[in-house]
Amino acid sequence: MASANFTRLSAGYFWYFAILGLIVPFLPVFLDAKAFSSIQIGEILAIITATKVIGPTLWAFAADKSDQQLTIIRLGSLLALFSFSLLFWLDGYWPITFCLAIFSLFWTAILPQLEVLTLNSIRRSNKIYARIRLWGSIGFIVLAVLAGDLIERFSENAFTYLGLLVLSALFISTLKMKSLRKVTSGLQENSPIIDKFFNRGFLLFFFAGMMLQMSFGPYYGFFALYLRELNYPGFSVGGFITIAVLAEIIIFIYASFFFRHFSIKTLLAISLLLTAFRWYLTGSFADNVWLLAIAQGIHAFSFGLYHSASIGFIHQHFSRNQQSRGQAIYIGGVYGLGGAIGAYLAGTVWQDGLGSELSYNLAMIAALLGTLMILCMPAYKKIPIE
Repeated sequence: MASANFTRLSAGYFWYFAILGLIVPFLPVFLDAKAFSSIQIGEILAIITATKVIGPTLWAFAADKSDQQLTIIRLGSLLALFSFSLLFWLDGYWPITFCLAIFSLFWTAILPQLEVLTLNSIRRSNKIYARIRLWGSIGFIVLAVLAGDLIERFSENAFTYLGLLVLSALFISTLKMKSLRKVTSGLQENSPIIDKFFNRGFLLFFFAGMMLQMSFGPYYGFFALYLRELNYPGFSVGGFITIAVLAEIIIFIYASFFFRHFSIKTLLAISLLLTAFRWYLTGSFADNVWLLAIAQGIHAFSFGLYHSASIGFIHQHFSRNQQSRGQAIYIGGVYGLGGAIGAYLAGTVWQDGLGSELSYNLAMIAALLGTLMILCMPAYKKIPIE
């Protein structure tokens, strides 16, 4: 693909996942500074995560019907920027919850369309996709490290300023992207998307993904607070997250090796099984810096390899004119519903740190259940490498 297009798409992923590098570790810290309890934090995370159930489907329907993925990306990024900026003037449980929910609803417009735009731009080459996607991981690292230092220096107010800056950069990057000329094919698959959804293999894949995202509940919701309770210094949050995302980047760089030698089913099962081991280490040995570092390194499989294999599976499973809706079903159900359930349960069990080990043990069980579901899937061919 042209180097200019590669740069534009990579920049989009960089800024999109940079905001995740701010929100995932530090939104709970921001909310904790607002004097919210762990139950309230879990509820807020569950509510904003649940918007991923509705948002991606609505946006994807508009994108597939209009064939205007780039317009949806730009609109979503602009409205997400506007809604996030309201945090400067809001206070209290319900105003902040509503603001974050609206932000998330608009923000969910971006990723499914960006994935479709990228995969179509690179002619479905998973090797090139991994190289573009790794820039998202780099963006995540940069913000996680930067935010950890700035929040410790300047208080939780740095959270909103950084969010505004990153979302502005994201919107500007979407203005640099180019739309693809529509390619028509003589053979268009007209089977209803509902048939693809109720396919046995897809249902097992879908619910296994939900188990994986549920298992991330205590990690996404309380990891920064967990380290603080274990008396780690403030900069360690960014340090441990950097380990996780560096491991993820390495997987993205060498993803073609795994795709060449292993089937989709094998890659998904291995990733889930290692994730279960990761949560066991995190819940039982987090006070050991080396074991916690190993657990963070497993993020290469928990997210990096699993995500790459999942995107390849979805792109094979759905036809061209179903791509946005296929991505939306996956993101909405797996990340939305699964993430919301995981966040709510983690907030309920966490009990301001008293239930931390139990939370991670439940996360381990969820990942093991997901592994069993993947093992029950029919065999799938290896992802082609171009």
